[in-house]
Amino acid sequence: MSGTLHIPMFPLAILPLPGELVPLHIFEPRYRQLLEDIETNDITFGIYCSHELNKNKLGSLMRLESVIKRYPGGESDIIVKCQDVFTMGKMMRTFKNRMYPGADVDLWNVTIESFPGTVLYELFITYLKSRKINQHNTSFTIYQMAHELNLDIHERYKFLNLAPDKFDSYLVNRIRYQIHLIGQEEKSKNVYHLN
Repeated sequence: MSGTLHIPMFPLAILPLPGELVPLHIFEPRYRQLLEDIETNDITFGIYCSHELNKNKLGSLMRLESVIKRYPGGESDIIVKCQDVFTMGKMMRTFKNRMYPGADVDLWNVTIESFPGTVLYELFITYLKSRKINQHNTSFTIYQMAHELNLDIHERYKFLNLAPDKFDSYLVNRIRYQIHLIGQEEKSKNVYHLN
């Protein structure tokens, strides 16, 4: 898909990365209506990052993966998956004749299956071992690695705003920092004895 699209929008202070699975609890009537439309018409929707840092109006194109639980009062627990990233143009209070918002977006058409260079990959495996994770996929995409590092909203925003050729070096620095923290934690366990 390319060009400007008009899609349903769900403003939240999160920024899902491509390929990431996100749990959502749907309870407001307008988003219950959105869920109904998503299920009925198999449409994608946007999660617009409503955090104040989002000066570039980034958001994530999402698709419903599954409904985990439906509650008697109409609420639902669902899992959605990020398909792409977008830049949002104009947001409208309602999408067509529905209760939920909509917006014009320009998709980035990211390559979800972007794989890291050797240095990043080997460092990431070292990081997993330092966290005692020895069984894992045989390969990881750049976005899976970023998600596994539990980047906060500021780090995700910075990561997505980088040129793709800068992804590896950014994640290498984040992993080195995480490995350093894990090492410091291990040292402190040997120094302090709990009663």
